[in-house]
Amino acid sequence: MRTEEINLPHVVAEVTAAFHRYEQALVSNDIDTLDALFWHDERTVRLGAGENLYGIEQIRAFRAQRPAAGLARTLRNSVITTFGEEYAVCSTEFTREGTTKTGRQQQSWVRLPDGWRIVAAQVSLMSES
Repeated sequence: MRTEEINLPHVVAEVTAAFHRYEQALVSNDIDTLDALFWHDERTVRLGAGENLYGIEQIRAFRAQRPAAGLARTLRNSVITTFGEEYAVCSTEFTREGTTKTGRQQQSWVRLPDGWRIVAAQVSLMSES
């Protein structure tokens, strides 16, 4: 890949919009939108702070039983990097009210025929310092 294909402005704008759509769906527990933004495939992976989910069915089951309260969070140090027209990585840190732990989230996005979709995600919490 040529370096001039990294962070093409129109691709960064598209992925940024998808990233913010995901964040809004996450904090409002919009399960339908969260589901729509993940690749509907058995190869999709979401490694969470307390769970490892393999395939869209496990991800859906997790979302269906997850508590719907206390989801608001503040993001910081968000970095979106795109590679060409079809691949991106989104990384961010987050905090939630009432805790001093810092969360970290990283997502791999791919442009598929039906739009930008998360194909792999990882969420972790750092110990309190």
